[in-house]
Parts: sequence; C-alpha cells; structure tokens
Amino acid sequence: MDYASSYLEETRALGELIRAADQSTPVPTCPGWTLEQLFRHVGRGDRWAAQIVRDRMDSFLDFRSVEEGKPPPDLDGAIAWLNGGAQRLVDAVEGTGAETPIWTFLGPRPAGWWIRRRLHENAIHRADAALAVGADFTLDAEVAADGIDEFLERIVIQAGKDGAALPLEGGDTLHLHATDPGLGEAGEWTVAVEDVAITWSHEHGKGTVALRGGVTELLLAMTRRVPLDATGIAVFGDQAVWQRWLDRTPL
Repeated sequence: MDYASSYLEETRALGELIRAADQSTPVPTCPGWTLEQLFRHVGRGDRWAAQIVRDRMDSFLDFRSVEEGKPPPDLDGAIAWLNGGAQRLVDAVEGTGAETPIWTFLGPRPAGWWIRRRLHENAIHRADAALAVGADFTLDAEVAADGIDEFLERIVIQAGKDGAALPLEGGDTLHLHATDPGLGEAGEWTVAVEDVAITWSHEHGKGTVALRGGVTELLLAMTRRVPLDATGIAVFGDQAVWQRWLDRTPL
C-alpha cells in the first residue's frame, strides 16, 4: 500500500467534508467536540508528527510547541493549512529517512510509522465528521483492513498497561471476517489471550464471538464509531465478550 498517497487523499477528503459543513456542528463520536475542534485536532496533529520527524526527536513534543499549530481564520486558508500539514509530514519522512528511529507514544519506531498512524487517525476522524453531518462514509477496503491491523497492533502493546484489565479474558477469542471481495487472508482476524497478553493473527476461526460484515463497518464498530445494530454486521456467539472488548479498548 502507498501509505503516503492514501494519507494525503484521506486528509483532502476530510477537508472537503469540513468545507461543506457548519463548523459548530457537534461530533457525537468525539464527545464535547464540534467539527471546528475536530478539524483543528487533526491539522495540528499532522504538524505535530511532522515536527517530531523533521527534528528527529527522541521525546514527546508539547502540543503548544507545534509550529503553525493554528489554522488561518478563513475557510480556504484553513483547508490549505490542513492539507499542508499532511504534506509536511510526508516531506519530513522523506527528508529524515523512512527507517530512521523516531519517538512515538509506543516507543521508538521508524519515521515512516507516523504516516501510517496519521492515515488511520485522519480516516477515523473523517468518519467522525461524516457521522456528525449525516454524510455517507466510504473507505478503500485495503485501507480499512490495514486500519484494523494497525488498531490491533497498538492494542497488543497497550493492553493491560498500568494494571488495566485486558479486553479479552481467559480462553475468550474474537474473530472478525470481512466480506469484501479480494481481501483474502487480510480480511480475517483472530484475537486471543496468550501468557497474559493480547495476540492476533490473520487466521480463520470461529471465536467466542465472531463478527462478519463489510470491512469498513468492522473498523468503525471496533473503534466504537458505530453500534452493531446500526450496521449490517452479523454477530455470532457471546456478545458479552464483544461488549467487554469495546469497554476496555480506546475510543
């Protein structure tokens, strides 16, 4: 997958969605936020990541220190600021070197990690904006499937930290099966617990609870953007296991 091209495309799509909307519209999937706040969050986040990569930082960057962290007051200028931030990150990775170790909130990672992270951040926030204004949301199946991969990769690292309960217990397993044509093994996920840690693979399996449906809807359900009863996802097995997973994973 060309992460950089997909990232720039997602960011442009978010900008055009924001351009056509009332900026004061509440965003139900990001409680307490308006579309304007969502927009600023995404735009500043891209520039934050770009500055970390450009400066080859090995520690956290205070958000208040982000260069040009606020958009211009006019809408056209703000949209250009949004897209410019994404391009700034792509350019920073190219200039620094995609494999150069850089600070991330998961520990040091290659600089290119940030483009993938911001791609999926911006895609989910575009879904937030679309849900807020009642617009249709579509996502390339390959991007959506990789979004589930990326989410699970972060869960593996973060789950159970600081004494928090794991999102799966005992012998419980979670299985997702995307029905989109062409995904093959990339459209199946089996999540389990091994040695007090979350593990996952692209294996086929039944699962204590299993979800079957379109990959974009699976991604939105897993990231708590849509409830299952608002999707075409079919659920098999113990739904309490699914609810526990949602309750113990990040929004």
